Amino acid sequence: MANVDAAFRVIDPRSKKSVFHIWRIEKMNVVSVPKEQYGNFYKGDSYIVLSMKEIKGHMDVHIHFWLGSDTTQDEAGVAAYKTVELDDYMGGGPVQHREVEGHESKLFMNYFKPKGGIKYLEGGHASGFNHVEHKFRQRLLHVKGKHHVRVTEAAGMQWSAMNHGDVFILDLGRVLFVWNGKEASVTEKRMGCMHASSLRDERAGKMKTNIIIVEDGTEDKMDPEELKMFSQHLPLNERNEIQSKEAGGQDDKVDRKHVIKLYVCSEDEGTLKVSEVKSGPLSRKDMHTGDSYIIDNGSQGLWTWIGKGSSKKERSEAMRNAIGFINKKGLDPNTSVTRVVEDGEPTDFKCLFRDWPQPKVEGKVYSRNRVAKTIQTKFDATTLHENRQLAAETQMFDDGSGRAEVWRVENFDLVPQEKHHMGKFFGGDCYVIQYSYPHPDNKNHVIYYWQGAKSTTDERGTSALKAVELDDALGGAAVQVRVVQGKEPVHFMAIFDGKMIIFEGGKAGWDNGEKSTNGPGDTYMLQVRGTNPLNTKAVQVDLDAESLNSNDVFVIFSKKAIYIWSGKGSTGDEREMAKRIASASPRNPTMVFEGQEKEDFWNCLGGKKPYSSDKRLQEPDSGHPARLFQLSNAAGKFTCDEIPDFAQQDLVEDDVMILDVWDSVYIWIGKGANQQEKKEAARLAQEYIDTDPAGRDPDTPMYMVKQGMEPPTFTGFFGLWDRDMWSKGQSYQELMQHLGDGNEALTLVKAADVNGEFSYDSVPKYPLEQLAVSAEELPSGVDPSCKEIHLSPEDFDRLFKMKYQDFVTKPQWKQQELKKKFGIF
Repeated sequence: MANVDAAFRVIDPRSKKSVFHIWRIEKMNVVSVPKEQYGNFYKGDSYIVLSMKEIKGHMDVHIHFWLGSDTTQDEAGVAAYKTVELDDYMGGGPVQHREVEGHESKLFMNYFKPKGGIKYLEGGHASGFNHVEHKFRQRLLHVKGKHHVRVTEAAGMQWSAMNHGDVFILDLGRVLFVWNGKEASVTEKRMGCMHASSLRDERAGKMKTNIIIVEDGTEDKMDPEELKMFSQHLPLNERNEIQSKEAGGQDDKVDRKHVIKLYVCSEDEGTLKVSEVKSGPLSRKDMHTGDSYIIDNGSQGLWTWIGKGSSKKERSEAMRNAIGFINKKGLDPNTSVTRVVEDGEPTDFKCLFRDWPQPKVEGKVYSRNRVAKTIQTKFDATTLHENRQLAAETQMFDDGSGRAEVWRVENFDLVPQEKHHMGKFFGGDCYVIQYSYPHPDNKNHVIYYWQGAKSTTDERGTSALKAVELDDALGGAAVQVRVVQGKEPVHFMAIFDGKMIIFEGGKAGWDNGEKSTNGPGDTYMLQVRGTNPLNTKAVQVDLDAESLNSNDVFVIFSKKAIYIWSGKGSTGDEREMAKRIASASPRNPTMVFEGQEKEDFWNCLGGKKPYSSDKRLQEPDSGHPARLFQLSNAAGKFTCDEIPDFAQQDLVEDDVMILDVWDSVYIWIGKGANQQEKKEAARLAQEYIDTDPAGRDPDTPMYMVKQGMEPPTFTGFFGLWDRDMWSKGQSYQELMQHLGDGNEALTLVKAADVNGEFSYDSVPKYPLEQLAVSAEELPSGVDPSCKEIHLSPEDFDRLFKMKYQDFVTKPQWKQQELKKKFGIF
């Protein structure tokens, strides 16, 4: 710590407060960057960025070194080894990241989201172009990205530098033309407007700046004066040089179709040796504490993991080794690299693994039993809408006491099920359940389509289609949920109040004489799993002693008797749920405890046989955090973009989003999403699950929710949730109008361009009676749209009851209203 660079001593490594700091490498020294320049990165420089954030009592610390495209090798080297020095100063636990201009990580981009994204600036410290410019160069800016915005300066102010899929800003200093490509999304257009607004705010007090919105293909519809100024830099007769949307490239998308690979690192006489350990889904057990590893996750970057038993040299040279790996394998030199240390792994690293050890949970826990840990008895369902975090944790819309209608798929249609069959399913069939429950404001609906393990492809397709039809009949207000046999969400089971039973056989999928289509017969055995009415189901197993398990409870139905067999490892709660299942029969069940069975019990099972008596492994919650992604299938290529530290504002209205909560996946459909993405949303979500490097269960439940109709099980993952956000937020058209309110007449702009700075006193003055006339009668040189600037100071004060300097601070609509009032509009 004694040898740490003096520039780093502004940071207290023991602090428990959030800290964000940026340094730049200047003449091989580390120099703090002024806070007002955060988000501006010079292409000729290298930077170090430190982020410290307190999360649930623990400090989450990340160090990034950023390399501009024109930075020198010496500066890049200083940034790299100074990052190691800062890491040592912080105790060796921070996560390190290598960032390259134009290829930054999502986490890095997220830091600058409140500032409208990252801005790349030409030059650097060595070139002398290292200060915030106050004399604004005329330039063409390229605004790209929906969630993580990058603003770069185009190669030149020419049509050939533009494309139809992005937003560009022609920056003339006093006028900002925001040009929207015809294939740019509404979100991208909004981001362009917001960036133009931030540029205007930066120049406040230095100059008045106009913002003019120009839509692709409507340039000739601009005001004549605006068009004249615009075409001086972008002549309309050269407009055919605009590039296609495809030429503009993808926006912040990541290709997931890459097989993740794990390599172990070692040194042989000073030479890095990298050996492949395995590919495919990874387990935490694949890495040993005495080694260091590299994980290749394709376009999503490299990770280096340093075990506790690794040497100090391995720790300090992890980044260098990763760069060597990139060069040796011929990977993209811009590939992002992140270094983590054992026991300091961030969430997005853990999510690369199929399993990651969690604190041990006492007692019997089921993998889909989160509700049991939170709600053990009957509860007030209305609290779920008041406490959305509880709804999200338990994945319960309500307590399951609402109204349910059940249909079975038969011959490509839905057949209603009688009430006494409620909760009874056959593994060879598919079912559609419409569930309705009251809400403090209205009535909500959930449509489940349950697909048996042995149902046919036609039946599964019909169930999904019929779910959509039911949703359409409800005005699109329902949440659609695909449920695969064996993966039932807790709320689905709660609907049947602890009496859900899955039998073998089926109506359509087994209509070939192999199995009974009318039920299980009068003798069968059910295995019961669950601890309360909210999470219990029973599944038919072979009527054989070999089917028993010491850790479960079974119910055996026969012509003569009903038995409840309780294994030694079962609990009292499970036995109570077995009694609930047995209550389907009017006969009283006989309780049989393991080891106390009588002959008639074994005879019912065809004789006593060996069965499993091993203690069942615990299945605690995986601890995987909720993650938000934006999905796309542009040009037939599946891509996704993760949104770190997500909030409701990250749900983009013209997108299809995925909220992944591990046990299930939510598909969120924005109102502005295109029809093709809406149509393919479920398929995209399935492909997301299939391509997860952690090797996900392909039958993970999927929920489909629509913007404005989100259930509390969804909104609870977003912290603060504003039901009125989209209705009260500014539309794109309203934002354009708002930006235009601050504009002044182009006469003033042109005068400023000629004279350097516009002065109200510098333009000719005329009496009011010469100005309160038609445009044809005005004195020469007077712009009809800004007659007021030609009034003398005395006449202006007398007419408007204020000075000109105060008048120009008023909103544009107010200025126009005053001018109309006094006849000079």
